[in-house]
Amino acid sequence: MSTTTARKTKTPAKAPAKPAANPALDTARAAALAKVAAAPAPKGKPRAAKQAEAKPAKAPKAPKAPKPKRVSCLDAAAIVVADADKPMKAVEMIAEIQKRRLWSSPEGKTPEATLYAAVIREIAAKGKAARFRKVERGLFAAGKGA
Repeated sequence: MSTTTARKTKTPAKAPAKPAANPALDTARAAALAKVAAAPAPKGKPRAAKQAEAKPAKAPKAPKAPKPKRVSCLDAAAIVVADADKPMKAVEMIAEIQKRRLWSSPEGKTPEATLYAAVIREIAAKGKAARFRKVERGLFAAGKGA
């Protein structure tokens, strides 16, 4: 057996009709409006006048000299490998990078492993356009992108 409940629907109440105009109320409203209109203006300048006043122009600041862009480990390795006359291992690249002060590892314990992985990723992503080419296992030379 299913039980169904009847919905109770509310019918919207009709708005009450406007009452007839009360002449006493109308005269009281008119008197209040006249009183507001006759009130003295507020002290100070109106808002529009305050906004219209020109503020003294500030002297333009001199543009800051752009900071030299920091070289990443991979960019520094590309520079080192391009200058080298023979293929290099990641450990050799890191040593040369630090010797030339192109980049330093910020608290990294194995920067050579990070560099090796980054070089492999670039070769895989860019192919022949990479800045590195793999000569042997662990040895990299300058590629065509360098």
